[in-house]
Amino acid sequence: MKYDVIIIGAGPGGIFSTYELLKRRPELKVAVFEAGNPLEKRRCPIDGKNVKSCINCKTCAIMNGFGGAGAFSDGKYNITNDFGGSLYQYIGKEKALELMKYVDEINMTHGGGNTKMYSTSGSEFKKICMQNKLNLLDASVRHLGTDINYIVLENLFAELKDKADFYFNTPIDQIEALEDGYRVLYGSETAEGRKCIVSVGRSGSKWMEAICEEMGIPTRSNRVDIGVRIELPAVIFSHLTDKLYESKIVYRTEKFEDAVRTFCMNPNGIVVNENTNGIVTVNGHSFEDPERKTDNTNFALLVAKHFSEPFKDSNEYGESIARLSNMLGGGVIVQRFGDLERGRRSTEKRIEEGTVTPTLDATPGDLSLVLPKRILDGIIEMIYALDKIAPGTANDDTLLYGVEVKFYNMEVELDNHLETNYKGLYVIGDGSGVTHSLSHASASGVYVATEIIENM
Repeated sequence: MKYDVIIIGAGPGGIFSTYELLKRRPELKVAVFEAGNPLEKRRCPIDGKNVKSCINCKTCAIMNGFGGAGAFSDGKYNITNDFGGSLYQYIGKEKALELMKYVDEINMTHGGGNTKMYSTSGSEFKKICMQNKLNLLDASVRHLGTDINYIVLENLFAELKDKADFYFNTPIDQIEALEDGYRVLYGSETAEGRKCIVSVGRSGSKWMEAICEEMGIPTRSNRVDIGVRIELPAVIFSHLTDKLYESKIVYRTEKFEDAVRTFCMNPNGIVVNENTNGIVTVNGHSFEDPERKTDNTNFALLVAKHFSEPFKDSNEYGESIARLSNMLGGGVIVQRFGDLERGRRSTEKRIEEGTVTPTLDATPGDLSLVLPKRILDGIIEMIYALDKIAPGTANDDTLLYGVEVKFYNMEVELDNHLETNYKGLYVIGDGSGVTHSLSHASASGVYVATEIIENM
């Protein structure tokens, strides 16, 4: 089978590449290969009753499938160059922001029109944070919510499914460079395309690394973010979340000067499991539907770790810590902040007697047996720093779930067109190591589609 463009991965990058290619050139033959399921078949079996923990499905419904790992995320599109990736270093700051706004417009016309745009610009909280050794990063934030995000993806797929050939449950085994394009191998079958876009997301990190090694595409070591997810009563952060929704706050620790940051804040949300390459970690969701809201807010506290010679595999370091958590807790571990400070493991009884009702069925335990001391010390420092701008954060009953790990692909060496050293082979989205967010990944998809059309 021969195509004009082959796209590997149906996450945000792949979706918006497909959308833009077919919007501007409807006659193009486009194939999209996805290792996971169509959106409507993405169902995690964990129900909290019959199935309480990860059963290692053939393809993880949370991480893979149409919409990528972002399909069941909180649906936050951060329009900023301050975080979310380094796309602007390749295409320029103005272009990056322009494309993120364009993606937002598409989301609005596909079901997200009634959602709210938040902004930290000119916020009174920026001054309060600075007065307490915290830095509130600037961003405009479109919050779709997990439920509206799903609707937007449904509408995008409905528009694209008859215009492109979608191959679900079809992982690509190999990419071969041809004289006039690329051949992809899947099982005993092949497909050829004049251009090839790779957008495999963070869950495709090991696959991407293997492909780069096989094809001789240069890569650079990236970082890994390690930490915990905090859960506490929503009222404690309501003065921030009501006005900003997502507040990206950075703190530099006193002892080591490590940067600890908040990530993925979910007002009135839930804590969930996440499976990456068979390792169970923790994440968070929230919803626009008032009936699905909870009394809790959750967010991650993460510390970034970079490595150099002789050890450069940041992801393996993060995976080893996550495996230790899985070994001790059978999955995710939860601990009261008061128990952590007193040097004791949490028990079901102490958590039940606390004022915070967990939204995830995790194993009570001791995170100090899992997280390296330097990382845990930084997280504890950050909790006390946040307590100054949101009193109650450092309460004994605040829950810490661990571990949360954000894996980043080895950064693929790309030019300003997001093209590899192979002409016509592009790597985009979080799989490239260049983007780390929904908005940046989507924008990279639009950018490459435009590049292909203008040069085809």
